[in-house]
Amino acid sequence: MFRVAILMFQKEFGLRLCARPGSKLWSRLSVNVQLYSKVAHLLNVGKANFRPPPLVESCVVKIEPLNPPPNIAFNEFDGLTRICFNRRNKTIRASFFASSATLNMLEANWKTWQSQQQNIIVDEQAPETFAKKLEKILDESGYSDSRSAKMDVDDFLALLACFHKHGIHFA
Repeated sequence: MFRVAILMFQKEFGLRLCARPGSKLWSRLSVNVQLYSKVAHLLNVGKANFRPPPLVESCVVKIEPLNPPPNIAFNEFDGLTRICFNRRNKTIRASFFASSATLNMLEANWKTWQSQQQNIIVDEQAPETFAKKLEKILDESGYSDSRSAKMDVDDFLALLACFHKHGIHFA
């Protein structure tokens, strides 16, 4: 594993790596990269610095892995951010309820997890729909009315932990 990398990228890509919550460039890429590393924009490199000049501007970025890295399965975290950033300026609630495919996938994952548990507690009350369960989890997390465009890595980790607490997984 590398310690620090100094890399040159196309400017827009490099700035997306370094973006902060709330900026126009904050995206799923930004969150996923910053989960495992500190990223810093060092300098811009103009077209005139190359022969022949390219069609795009460049920038130099420093990437330093976090040590120790977070104990999170990347596919789980990426699954969550994929849903949340599908509609980055909508609320988290709207992102989860925008597609029946998302609900169906999460419900299937939850049923699989539930069947793997040895001590399943049977609820004597009328079973709630999965959509109502999801709504309760989002409310409990405190992120239901948040927007992905403004949430930081720690917010996404807390949201993922809340889903895990209720047996809902994204991979």
